[in-house]
Amino acid sequence: MRCIDIHTHLMPPKLPRWAETFGYGGFIQLEPIAESGTPPCRARMVRDDGTFFREVEANCWDPAARLGDCDRHGVGVQVLSTVPVLFAYWAKPEHGRDVSRFLNDHLAGVVREHPRRFVGLGTLPLQDPQLAIEELERCMGELGMAGVQLGTHVGPWNLDAPELFGVLQRAAELGAAVFIHPWDMLAPERMRKYWMPWLVGMPAESALAISSVIFGGVLERLPDLRIAFAHGGGAFPGTFGRIQHGFEARPDLCATDNPHPPERYLKRIYLDGLVHEPHALRLLLSLFGPERIALGTDYPFPLGELEPGRLIRSLPELDDATRERLLLGTALEWLDRTREQFDL
Repeated sequence: MRCIDIHTHLMPPKLPRWAETFGYGGFIQLEPIAESGTPPCRARMVRDDGTFFREVEANCWDPAARLGDCDRHGVGVQVLSTVPVLFAYWAKPEHGRDVSRFLNDHLAGVVREHPRRFVGLGTLPLQDPQLAIEELERCMGELGMAGVQLGTHVGPWNLDAPELFGVLQRAAELGAAVFIHPWDMLAPERMRKYWMPWLVGMPAESALAISSVIFGGVLERLPDLRIAFAHGGGAFPGTFGRIQHGFEARPDLCATDNPHPPERYLKRIYLDGLVHEPHALRLLLSLFGPERIALGTDYPFPLGELEPGRLIRSLPELDDATRERLLLGTALEWLDRTREQFDL
């Protein structure tokens, strides 16, 4: 059985020099690493002030390389979303719109070339909610995408911010799958060593995002919103008991915007299963159930699952129907797609 991977990232092979166009910096450039006699197989992601971000390989932009990896690992479909560092939520609104449109046009083009192997999630200029809604409508209409990827926050706005509610509401109305990915991690001044922003900051960002949509009443007000969170929900599953107890112990602090307990919403959100070890996956299954968990690998980055589906297949207690749900069925439900639309 071939599976669906809901968490993979794609970027264009060449990025515009936005700083020259817009007149200010902070944007990412892609610098090919020359290798004699062959097309570039590696590149450096560098901020336009020269600060190195990360090195990537051709499978980050080359559909053929991705499909080769998919075929080797039994992945029938990848859900494509941009690399979060490219969100540019901090840019001027009209420039954020231009960046989003460029990234979305490229991603949609890749999906059009391989419609039975790739599904697209767009990115939005969330710093301006009205522009974000316009681009969301373009993604779901003209570009034929399945949904959008959003960051865990937009500057000071968490996902319960009134400014963002209209975007999420429109996503629900359009039937868009919404994928929440951590980015711009909190407290960077305290996480300068040991890769801490990725190891500690990202899980904290996801826990904050899930708690925000629960306590802020977003899920209560938008019952049709299909929302998924990356990295197994980050720190949220491990701290759920504390979150639930806090609601019960101090409703005067926790129930100010939503009178219902957090446990009410465990079956309302989706998670990818990218948790790296069996005990963590068992915790997800016990809290959320297989109907809420889908395979996600964070391909093609090193913190991802390098052999897609290996962790799910490693749990001996799972029957075939549960494994199929985790590897395929939950993803199809979240995407609102059918198996017949893909090469599975």
